[in-house]
Amino acid sequence: MTRADTQPGGQQQVPSPARTYPVWLPILLGVLTAVGPLSTDMYLPAFPAIEASLGGRSGTAQVTLATWFAGLAVGQITQGSLSDRFGRRGPLIVGTLVYALANAGCALAPDLLTLSVMRFAAAFGGSASMVIPRAVVRDLADGHAAARLMSRLMLVMGAAPILAPTLGGLVLGVAPWHAIFWLMAAYGLVCCVLVWRLLPDTLAPERRISLGAASLLSRYAGVLGDRVFLSYALMGGFGMFGMFAYIGGSSPVFIQHFAFSPAAYGMLFGCSAAAFILASQVNPWLLLRFGAARVIRAGVSAYLVAALAMLACAVLQVGGVAGVVAPAVFAMGSMGLVMPNAAVGALSRHAGQAGSASAMMGTLQFCLAAASGVLVGLLTDGTPRPMAAMLVLGAIGTVAADRLRPQIGAGKKEKIPA
Repeated sequence: MTRADTQPGGQQQVPSPARTYPVWLPILLGVLTAVGPLSTDMYLPAFPAIEASLGGRSGTAQVTLATWFAGLAVGQITQGSLSDRFGRRGPLIVGTLVYALANAGCALAPDLLTLSVMRFAAAFGGSASMVIPRAVVRDLADGHAAARLMSRLMLVMGAAPILAPTLGGLVLGVAPWHAIFWLMAAYGLVCCVLVWRLLPDTLAPERRISLGAASLLSRYAGVLGDRVFLSYALMGGFGMFGMFAYIGGSSPVFIQHFAFSPAAYGMLFGCSAAAFILASQVNPWLLLRFGAARVIRAGVSAYLVAALAMLACAVLQVGGVAGVVAPAVFAMGSMGLVMPNAAVGALSRHAGQAGSASAMMGTLQFCLAAASGVLVGLLTDGTPRPMAAMLVLGAIGTVAADRLRPQIGAGKKEKIPA
C-alpha cells in the first residue's frame, strides 16, 4: 500500500510504504497491549479486601481505577509524541520499566491515597504499551489489512480480561491483595525485556518528527480538527465509558450484592470478555461481507439494546444474576465489532503522525473511562442500577457518534475498510 494520506486542509502526508513483519509480531504487540486490561481487571476482585485493609468505605477502591484511567489519558499524549520523535522501541522500554516500578509502589502502599498516586504513575508508564502498538499497526498496514492485524492483536490481548480477574481471585485465595501488584510488576519487567530483545522499530529514522511545544499543540489541534477522526475516537471513547462502568461496577455487584466468591466473579467476568474476543475475530469476515458502515451500525445498535436491557432488569429487580450477565455479554460482544473499526477509522487518515493520533484517541477515550470510574464509584449503592445506568449513557454516546459519522464523511472518502 503506497498511497499518500491527506491531512485536514489538504496537506499531503508521507506515504506509508508496504511493510512485512514476523508472524509473531501481533503476539508481541498483544502481550504489550495486555498491560491495560491486566492492570485494570486483575485487581477487581480485591476491591473489598483493599477497602478493608486500607480503611476505605465501600466504593472508595474504585477511585484507584479512576486514577489509573486518568494516568492513561495523560500518559498517552506524552507517549505518542515521544514515539513519533524517538521511534517505537525506546519509549516502550522506558514506559514498561516505569510501569513495573510503580506497581511495586502499589504493592507497598500504606493507604488509598498512596495507592491512587502509584496507580496514576503505573498508568503513565503503561500507557506506552497501549498507544505505541496501535502506531506500530499503522506503520505496517492500512485499510482492511490494518483491521485484520488489529483483530489479531485483540485476540491475543483479549485473553487478558478473561484470565485477569480469575487469576486475581486465585491469588487472593492464597495471598493478600499486595501479591496482585507484585505480579503486575513482574509482568512489566517481562514486557520491558521482550521489547528490548525482540521488537523491531517500525518507524524509520527519516520519518521521525521533532516538534516543539507550540508545534506539538498545533499537531494535536490538527488531529482534533479532523472531524472523521473525532467521530471514530468518540465512538470508541463512549464505548469504553460503558465498558469500564461495567468493569468498575461489577466487582461490588457480584461479590457483595450477589455474594459470589472472587474466583467465581472472575469466571463470570470472563464470559463477557470472551464475547468481546469472539466478535473481534469475526469482525474481518463481516467487514468483507457487509462493509464497515453496516458492521459499526449493527455493533452500536446492539450495544444500546443490551445496555437498556440491563437497566430494565436492574430497575425492575428481575432476572437476578442472569439479568446482569446476559446483557453484559451481549454488550461486550457488540463492542468487539466497534472498537477495532473505530481505531482503524480514527488513524487511517494520519499515517505520517500515527503516534500522535493514537495518543489523542487514547486520551479522549480514557478521559471518558476515568469519568465513568469516578461516577460509578460515587453512585455505588450495592445494586446493579448505577453500573447499568452508566452503560446506557455510554451506549447512547456511541450511537450518537455513529450517526455523525456518515454526515462527517459526506463528500470524502473515509479510509476504513468497506
